[in-house]
Amino acid sequence: MKILNFGSLNLDHVYSVDHFVKEGETLASFSLKDHLGGKGLNQSVALARAGCQVYHAGKIGTDGNALLEKLKSERVNVNHLMIEENTPTGHAIIQVDKNGQNCILLHGGANRTISADEADAVLSNFDKGDLILLQNEITNVGYIIKKAHERGMIIALNPSPMDSELAGMRELNLVDWFILNEVEGAALTGKKLGEDICDGMLMKFPKAQIVLTLGKLGAIYYDSISFAKHGIYDVPVVDTTAAGDTFTGYFLCCVSENRTVEDCLETASKAASLAVTKAGASDSIPLRKEVEGTNIRLMPQFL
Repeated sequence: MKILNFGSLNLDHVYSVDHFVKEGETLASFSLKDHLGGKGLNQSVALARAGCQVYHAGKIGTDGNALLEKLKSERVNVNHLMIEENTPTGHAIIQVDKNGQNCILLHGGANRTISADEADAVLSNFDKGDLILLQNEITNVGYIIKKAHERGMIIALNPSPMDSELAGMRELNLVDWFILNEVEGAALTGKKLGEDICDGMLMKFPKAQIVLTLGKLGAIYYDSISFAKHGIYDVPVVDTTAAGDTFTGYFLCCVSENRTVEDCLETASKAASLAVTKAGASDSIPLRKEVEGTNIRLMPQFL
């Protein structure tokens, strides 16, 4: 099985703040750090550090060479990475508050210039049974889902950032795996609580497998016949920026290894917990040996 991540690459500008900027407010930051990110890049790094061979497809501008070199350094295959001459690389403005929580403002840049023809050229290199991972930071997501399905690929979608176009996309019926959080699940189903969201997802997408992350309440898995859940770990929170991306990459790598859902949830949850103990996006993602060698404990309410 090949794993293709067709996703975004961003230059992240991370500001440490006391609190998130409010309407009409001017706020001085404590510090500014630049990181290499984008949900696509983060998830490719997570897949690679989890031990999987991943192919990354996407676009950068001529100013994005650091992102290309980052993927190469992580042993991610970049044969399908494209360079857009007339559009800058995507970027993000990220605020991280004193509690380690974050909010993110995105500018798509080159991520938003991927054409149907370019998508076809990438997909021609993959076959039935290969896995494709998508987010919602590039153009032509629906087209890519449709064409990947026609090729018999296994389709995993992290529907982030959520918007009305994605919520109404008819190609979502072709998705095999949804890995999403409560905000995204609520937008797709109109439900607010974890298990209600999963029930709503299965009503809309009965053939899909659902992985719902619940923050402090852990993560749950639903499909048409089974259910599993896992708690979070007791770690100091520094920065939650790449926690979800770490979880997604590790979970899908474990799926590709034919491990049980319970094992996939446990490993992905440990990896995400370790990620929040460090600042930054891709830089905070742990190696597989760190995850397997950790002695962190579940929060008391999950013991």
